[in-house]
Amino acid sequence: MWLSRVARLVQAGGVLAVPTETYYGLGINPFDGAAVARLLSIKGRPDGKPILILIGEQAQLQDLVTDVSSAARVLMEAFWPGPLTLVFPAGARFPTSITAGTGTVGIRHTSHPALAELLRYTGPLTGTSANYSGQPPVQTAAAVERTIGALVDVIVDGGTTPGGLPSTVLSVCDGVRMVREGPINRAMIQQALVARGFHLKL
Repeated sequence: MWLSRVARLVQAGGVLAVPTETYYGLGINPFDGAAVARLLSIKGRPDGKPILILIGEQAQLQDLVTDVSSAARVLMEAFWPGPLTLVFPAGARFPTSITAGTGTVGIRHTSHPALAELLRYTGPLTGTSANYSGQPPVQTAAAVERTIGALVDVIVDGGTTPGGLPSTVLSVCDGVRMVREGPINRAMIQQALVARGFHLKL
């Protein structure tokens, strides 16, 4: 089965290009320091910026973070799976190249059906955009092939992705704080929190 073969490739340090609910992303085993170094080299991006992690089911979260607050659980119930990245205190297994020394990690439960299925085989993967650093993100497997195709091991063709705004990013490490507003806007976040007795920090 191709999913099993791809999972073995990931565990061997391979790099995938995968469709997400916005653009194509680059997926590697986030616990493999050598694979992370290869990812950064492909993108031409220096160390110093945290790297997003994608999960296919909420059960995968427990091995990635040290704490899930009650407010974070409210947001997960309301908006996962979907275009919401939550920044948690990071688990100890991540190399510093994933967290960029912040002690935190951004996690998104993908709503892309094919990617969610793949993640159940591979385990969590990185989700940084499949393009050279500073270049526009891409929406098709063909565009990935034209730009960085020679540098990755497998391109998973999921058709044309929706594009649009990148995911909303919230820190849930100490209360709830907006890092980047996206498809799930501030009013939607505030409404979900207030209904359960929480609030969004200014």
